[in-house]
Amino acid sequence: MIKHADAILKLCLAAGALLGGAGVGFYYGIYLPSQDIREQSQAMARRQENAVQQTDALAQQARREKAAQTAFEDCVSRAQLSYKNHWSAACRAQHAADVAEFEDCADNFFATESGCRRKHPIRPERGCALTTQLADRLVEERREARRECQVDLEEARRRASAQA
Repeated sequence: MIKHADAILKLCLAAGALLGGAGVGFYYGIYLPSQDIREQSQAMARRQENAVQQTDALAQQARREKAAQTAFEDCVSRAQLSYKNHWSAACRAQHAADVAEFEDCADNFFATESGCRRKHPIRPERGCALTTQLADRLVEERREARRECQVDLEEARRRASAQA
């Protein structure tokens, strides 16, 4: 048995070295690279999640900006419509006053129709020229309404950027 002990010892040492090398090879060749791949895939998943969140945040901010811009345009349109309605109402009032003055003149027994037309011309009911004072007041009201629209737009943009 002693004869074979040297050979058995050598075989055991070779098998131990082989198993130890296999363990080290498995650790460095398979286990660590798989850990690196797992960490890399987790990091990539986190980056993708962050990118999706950033994209969603940008999309929400774009929607808020578009909503603010639409609200601004609607506000300016209302200001312009109000301006036109007030101008038309003033023209109708002038027209009605001119018609009333003309009819009062025409009711006079001693007045002629042509004379009344010269004394009391009837301004058009639409698209008339208003007095400078009235026209300036209407223009200033429209300008103030537009300023308020601009303030509202800036406030909406400030809120949208604060939420982002």
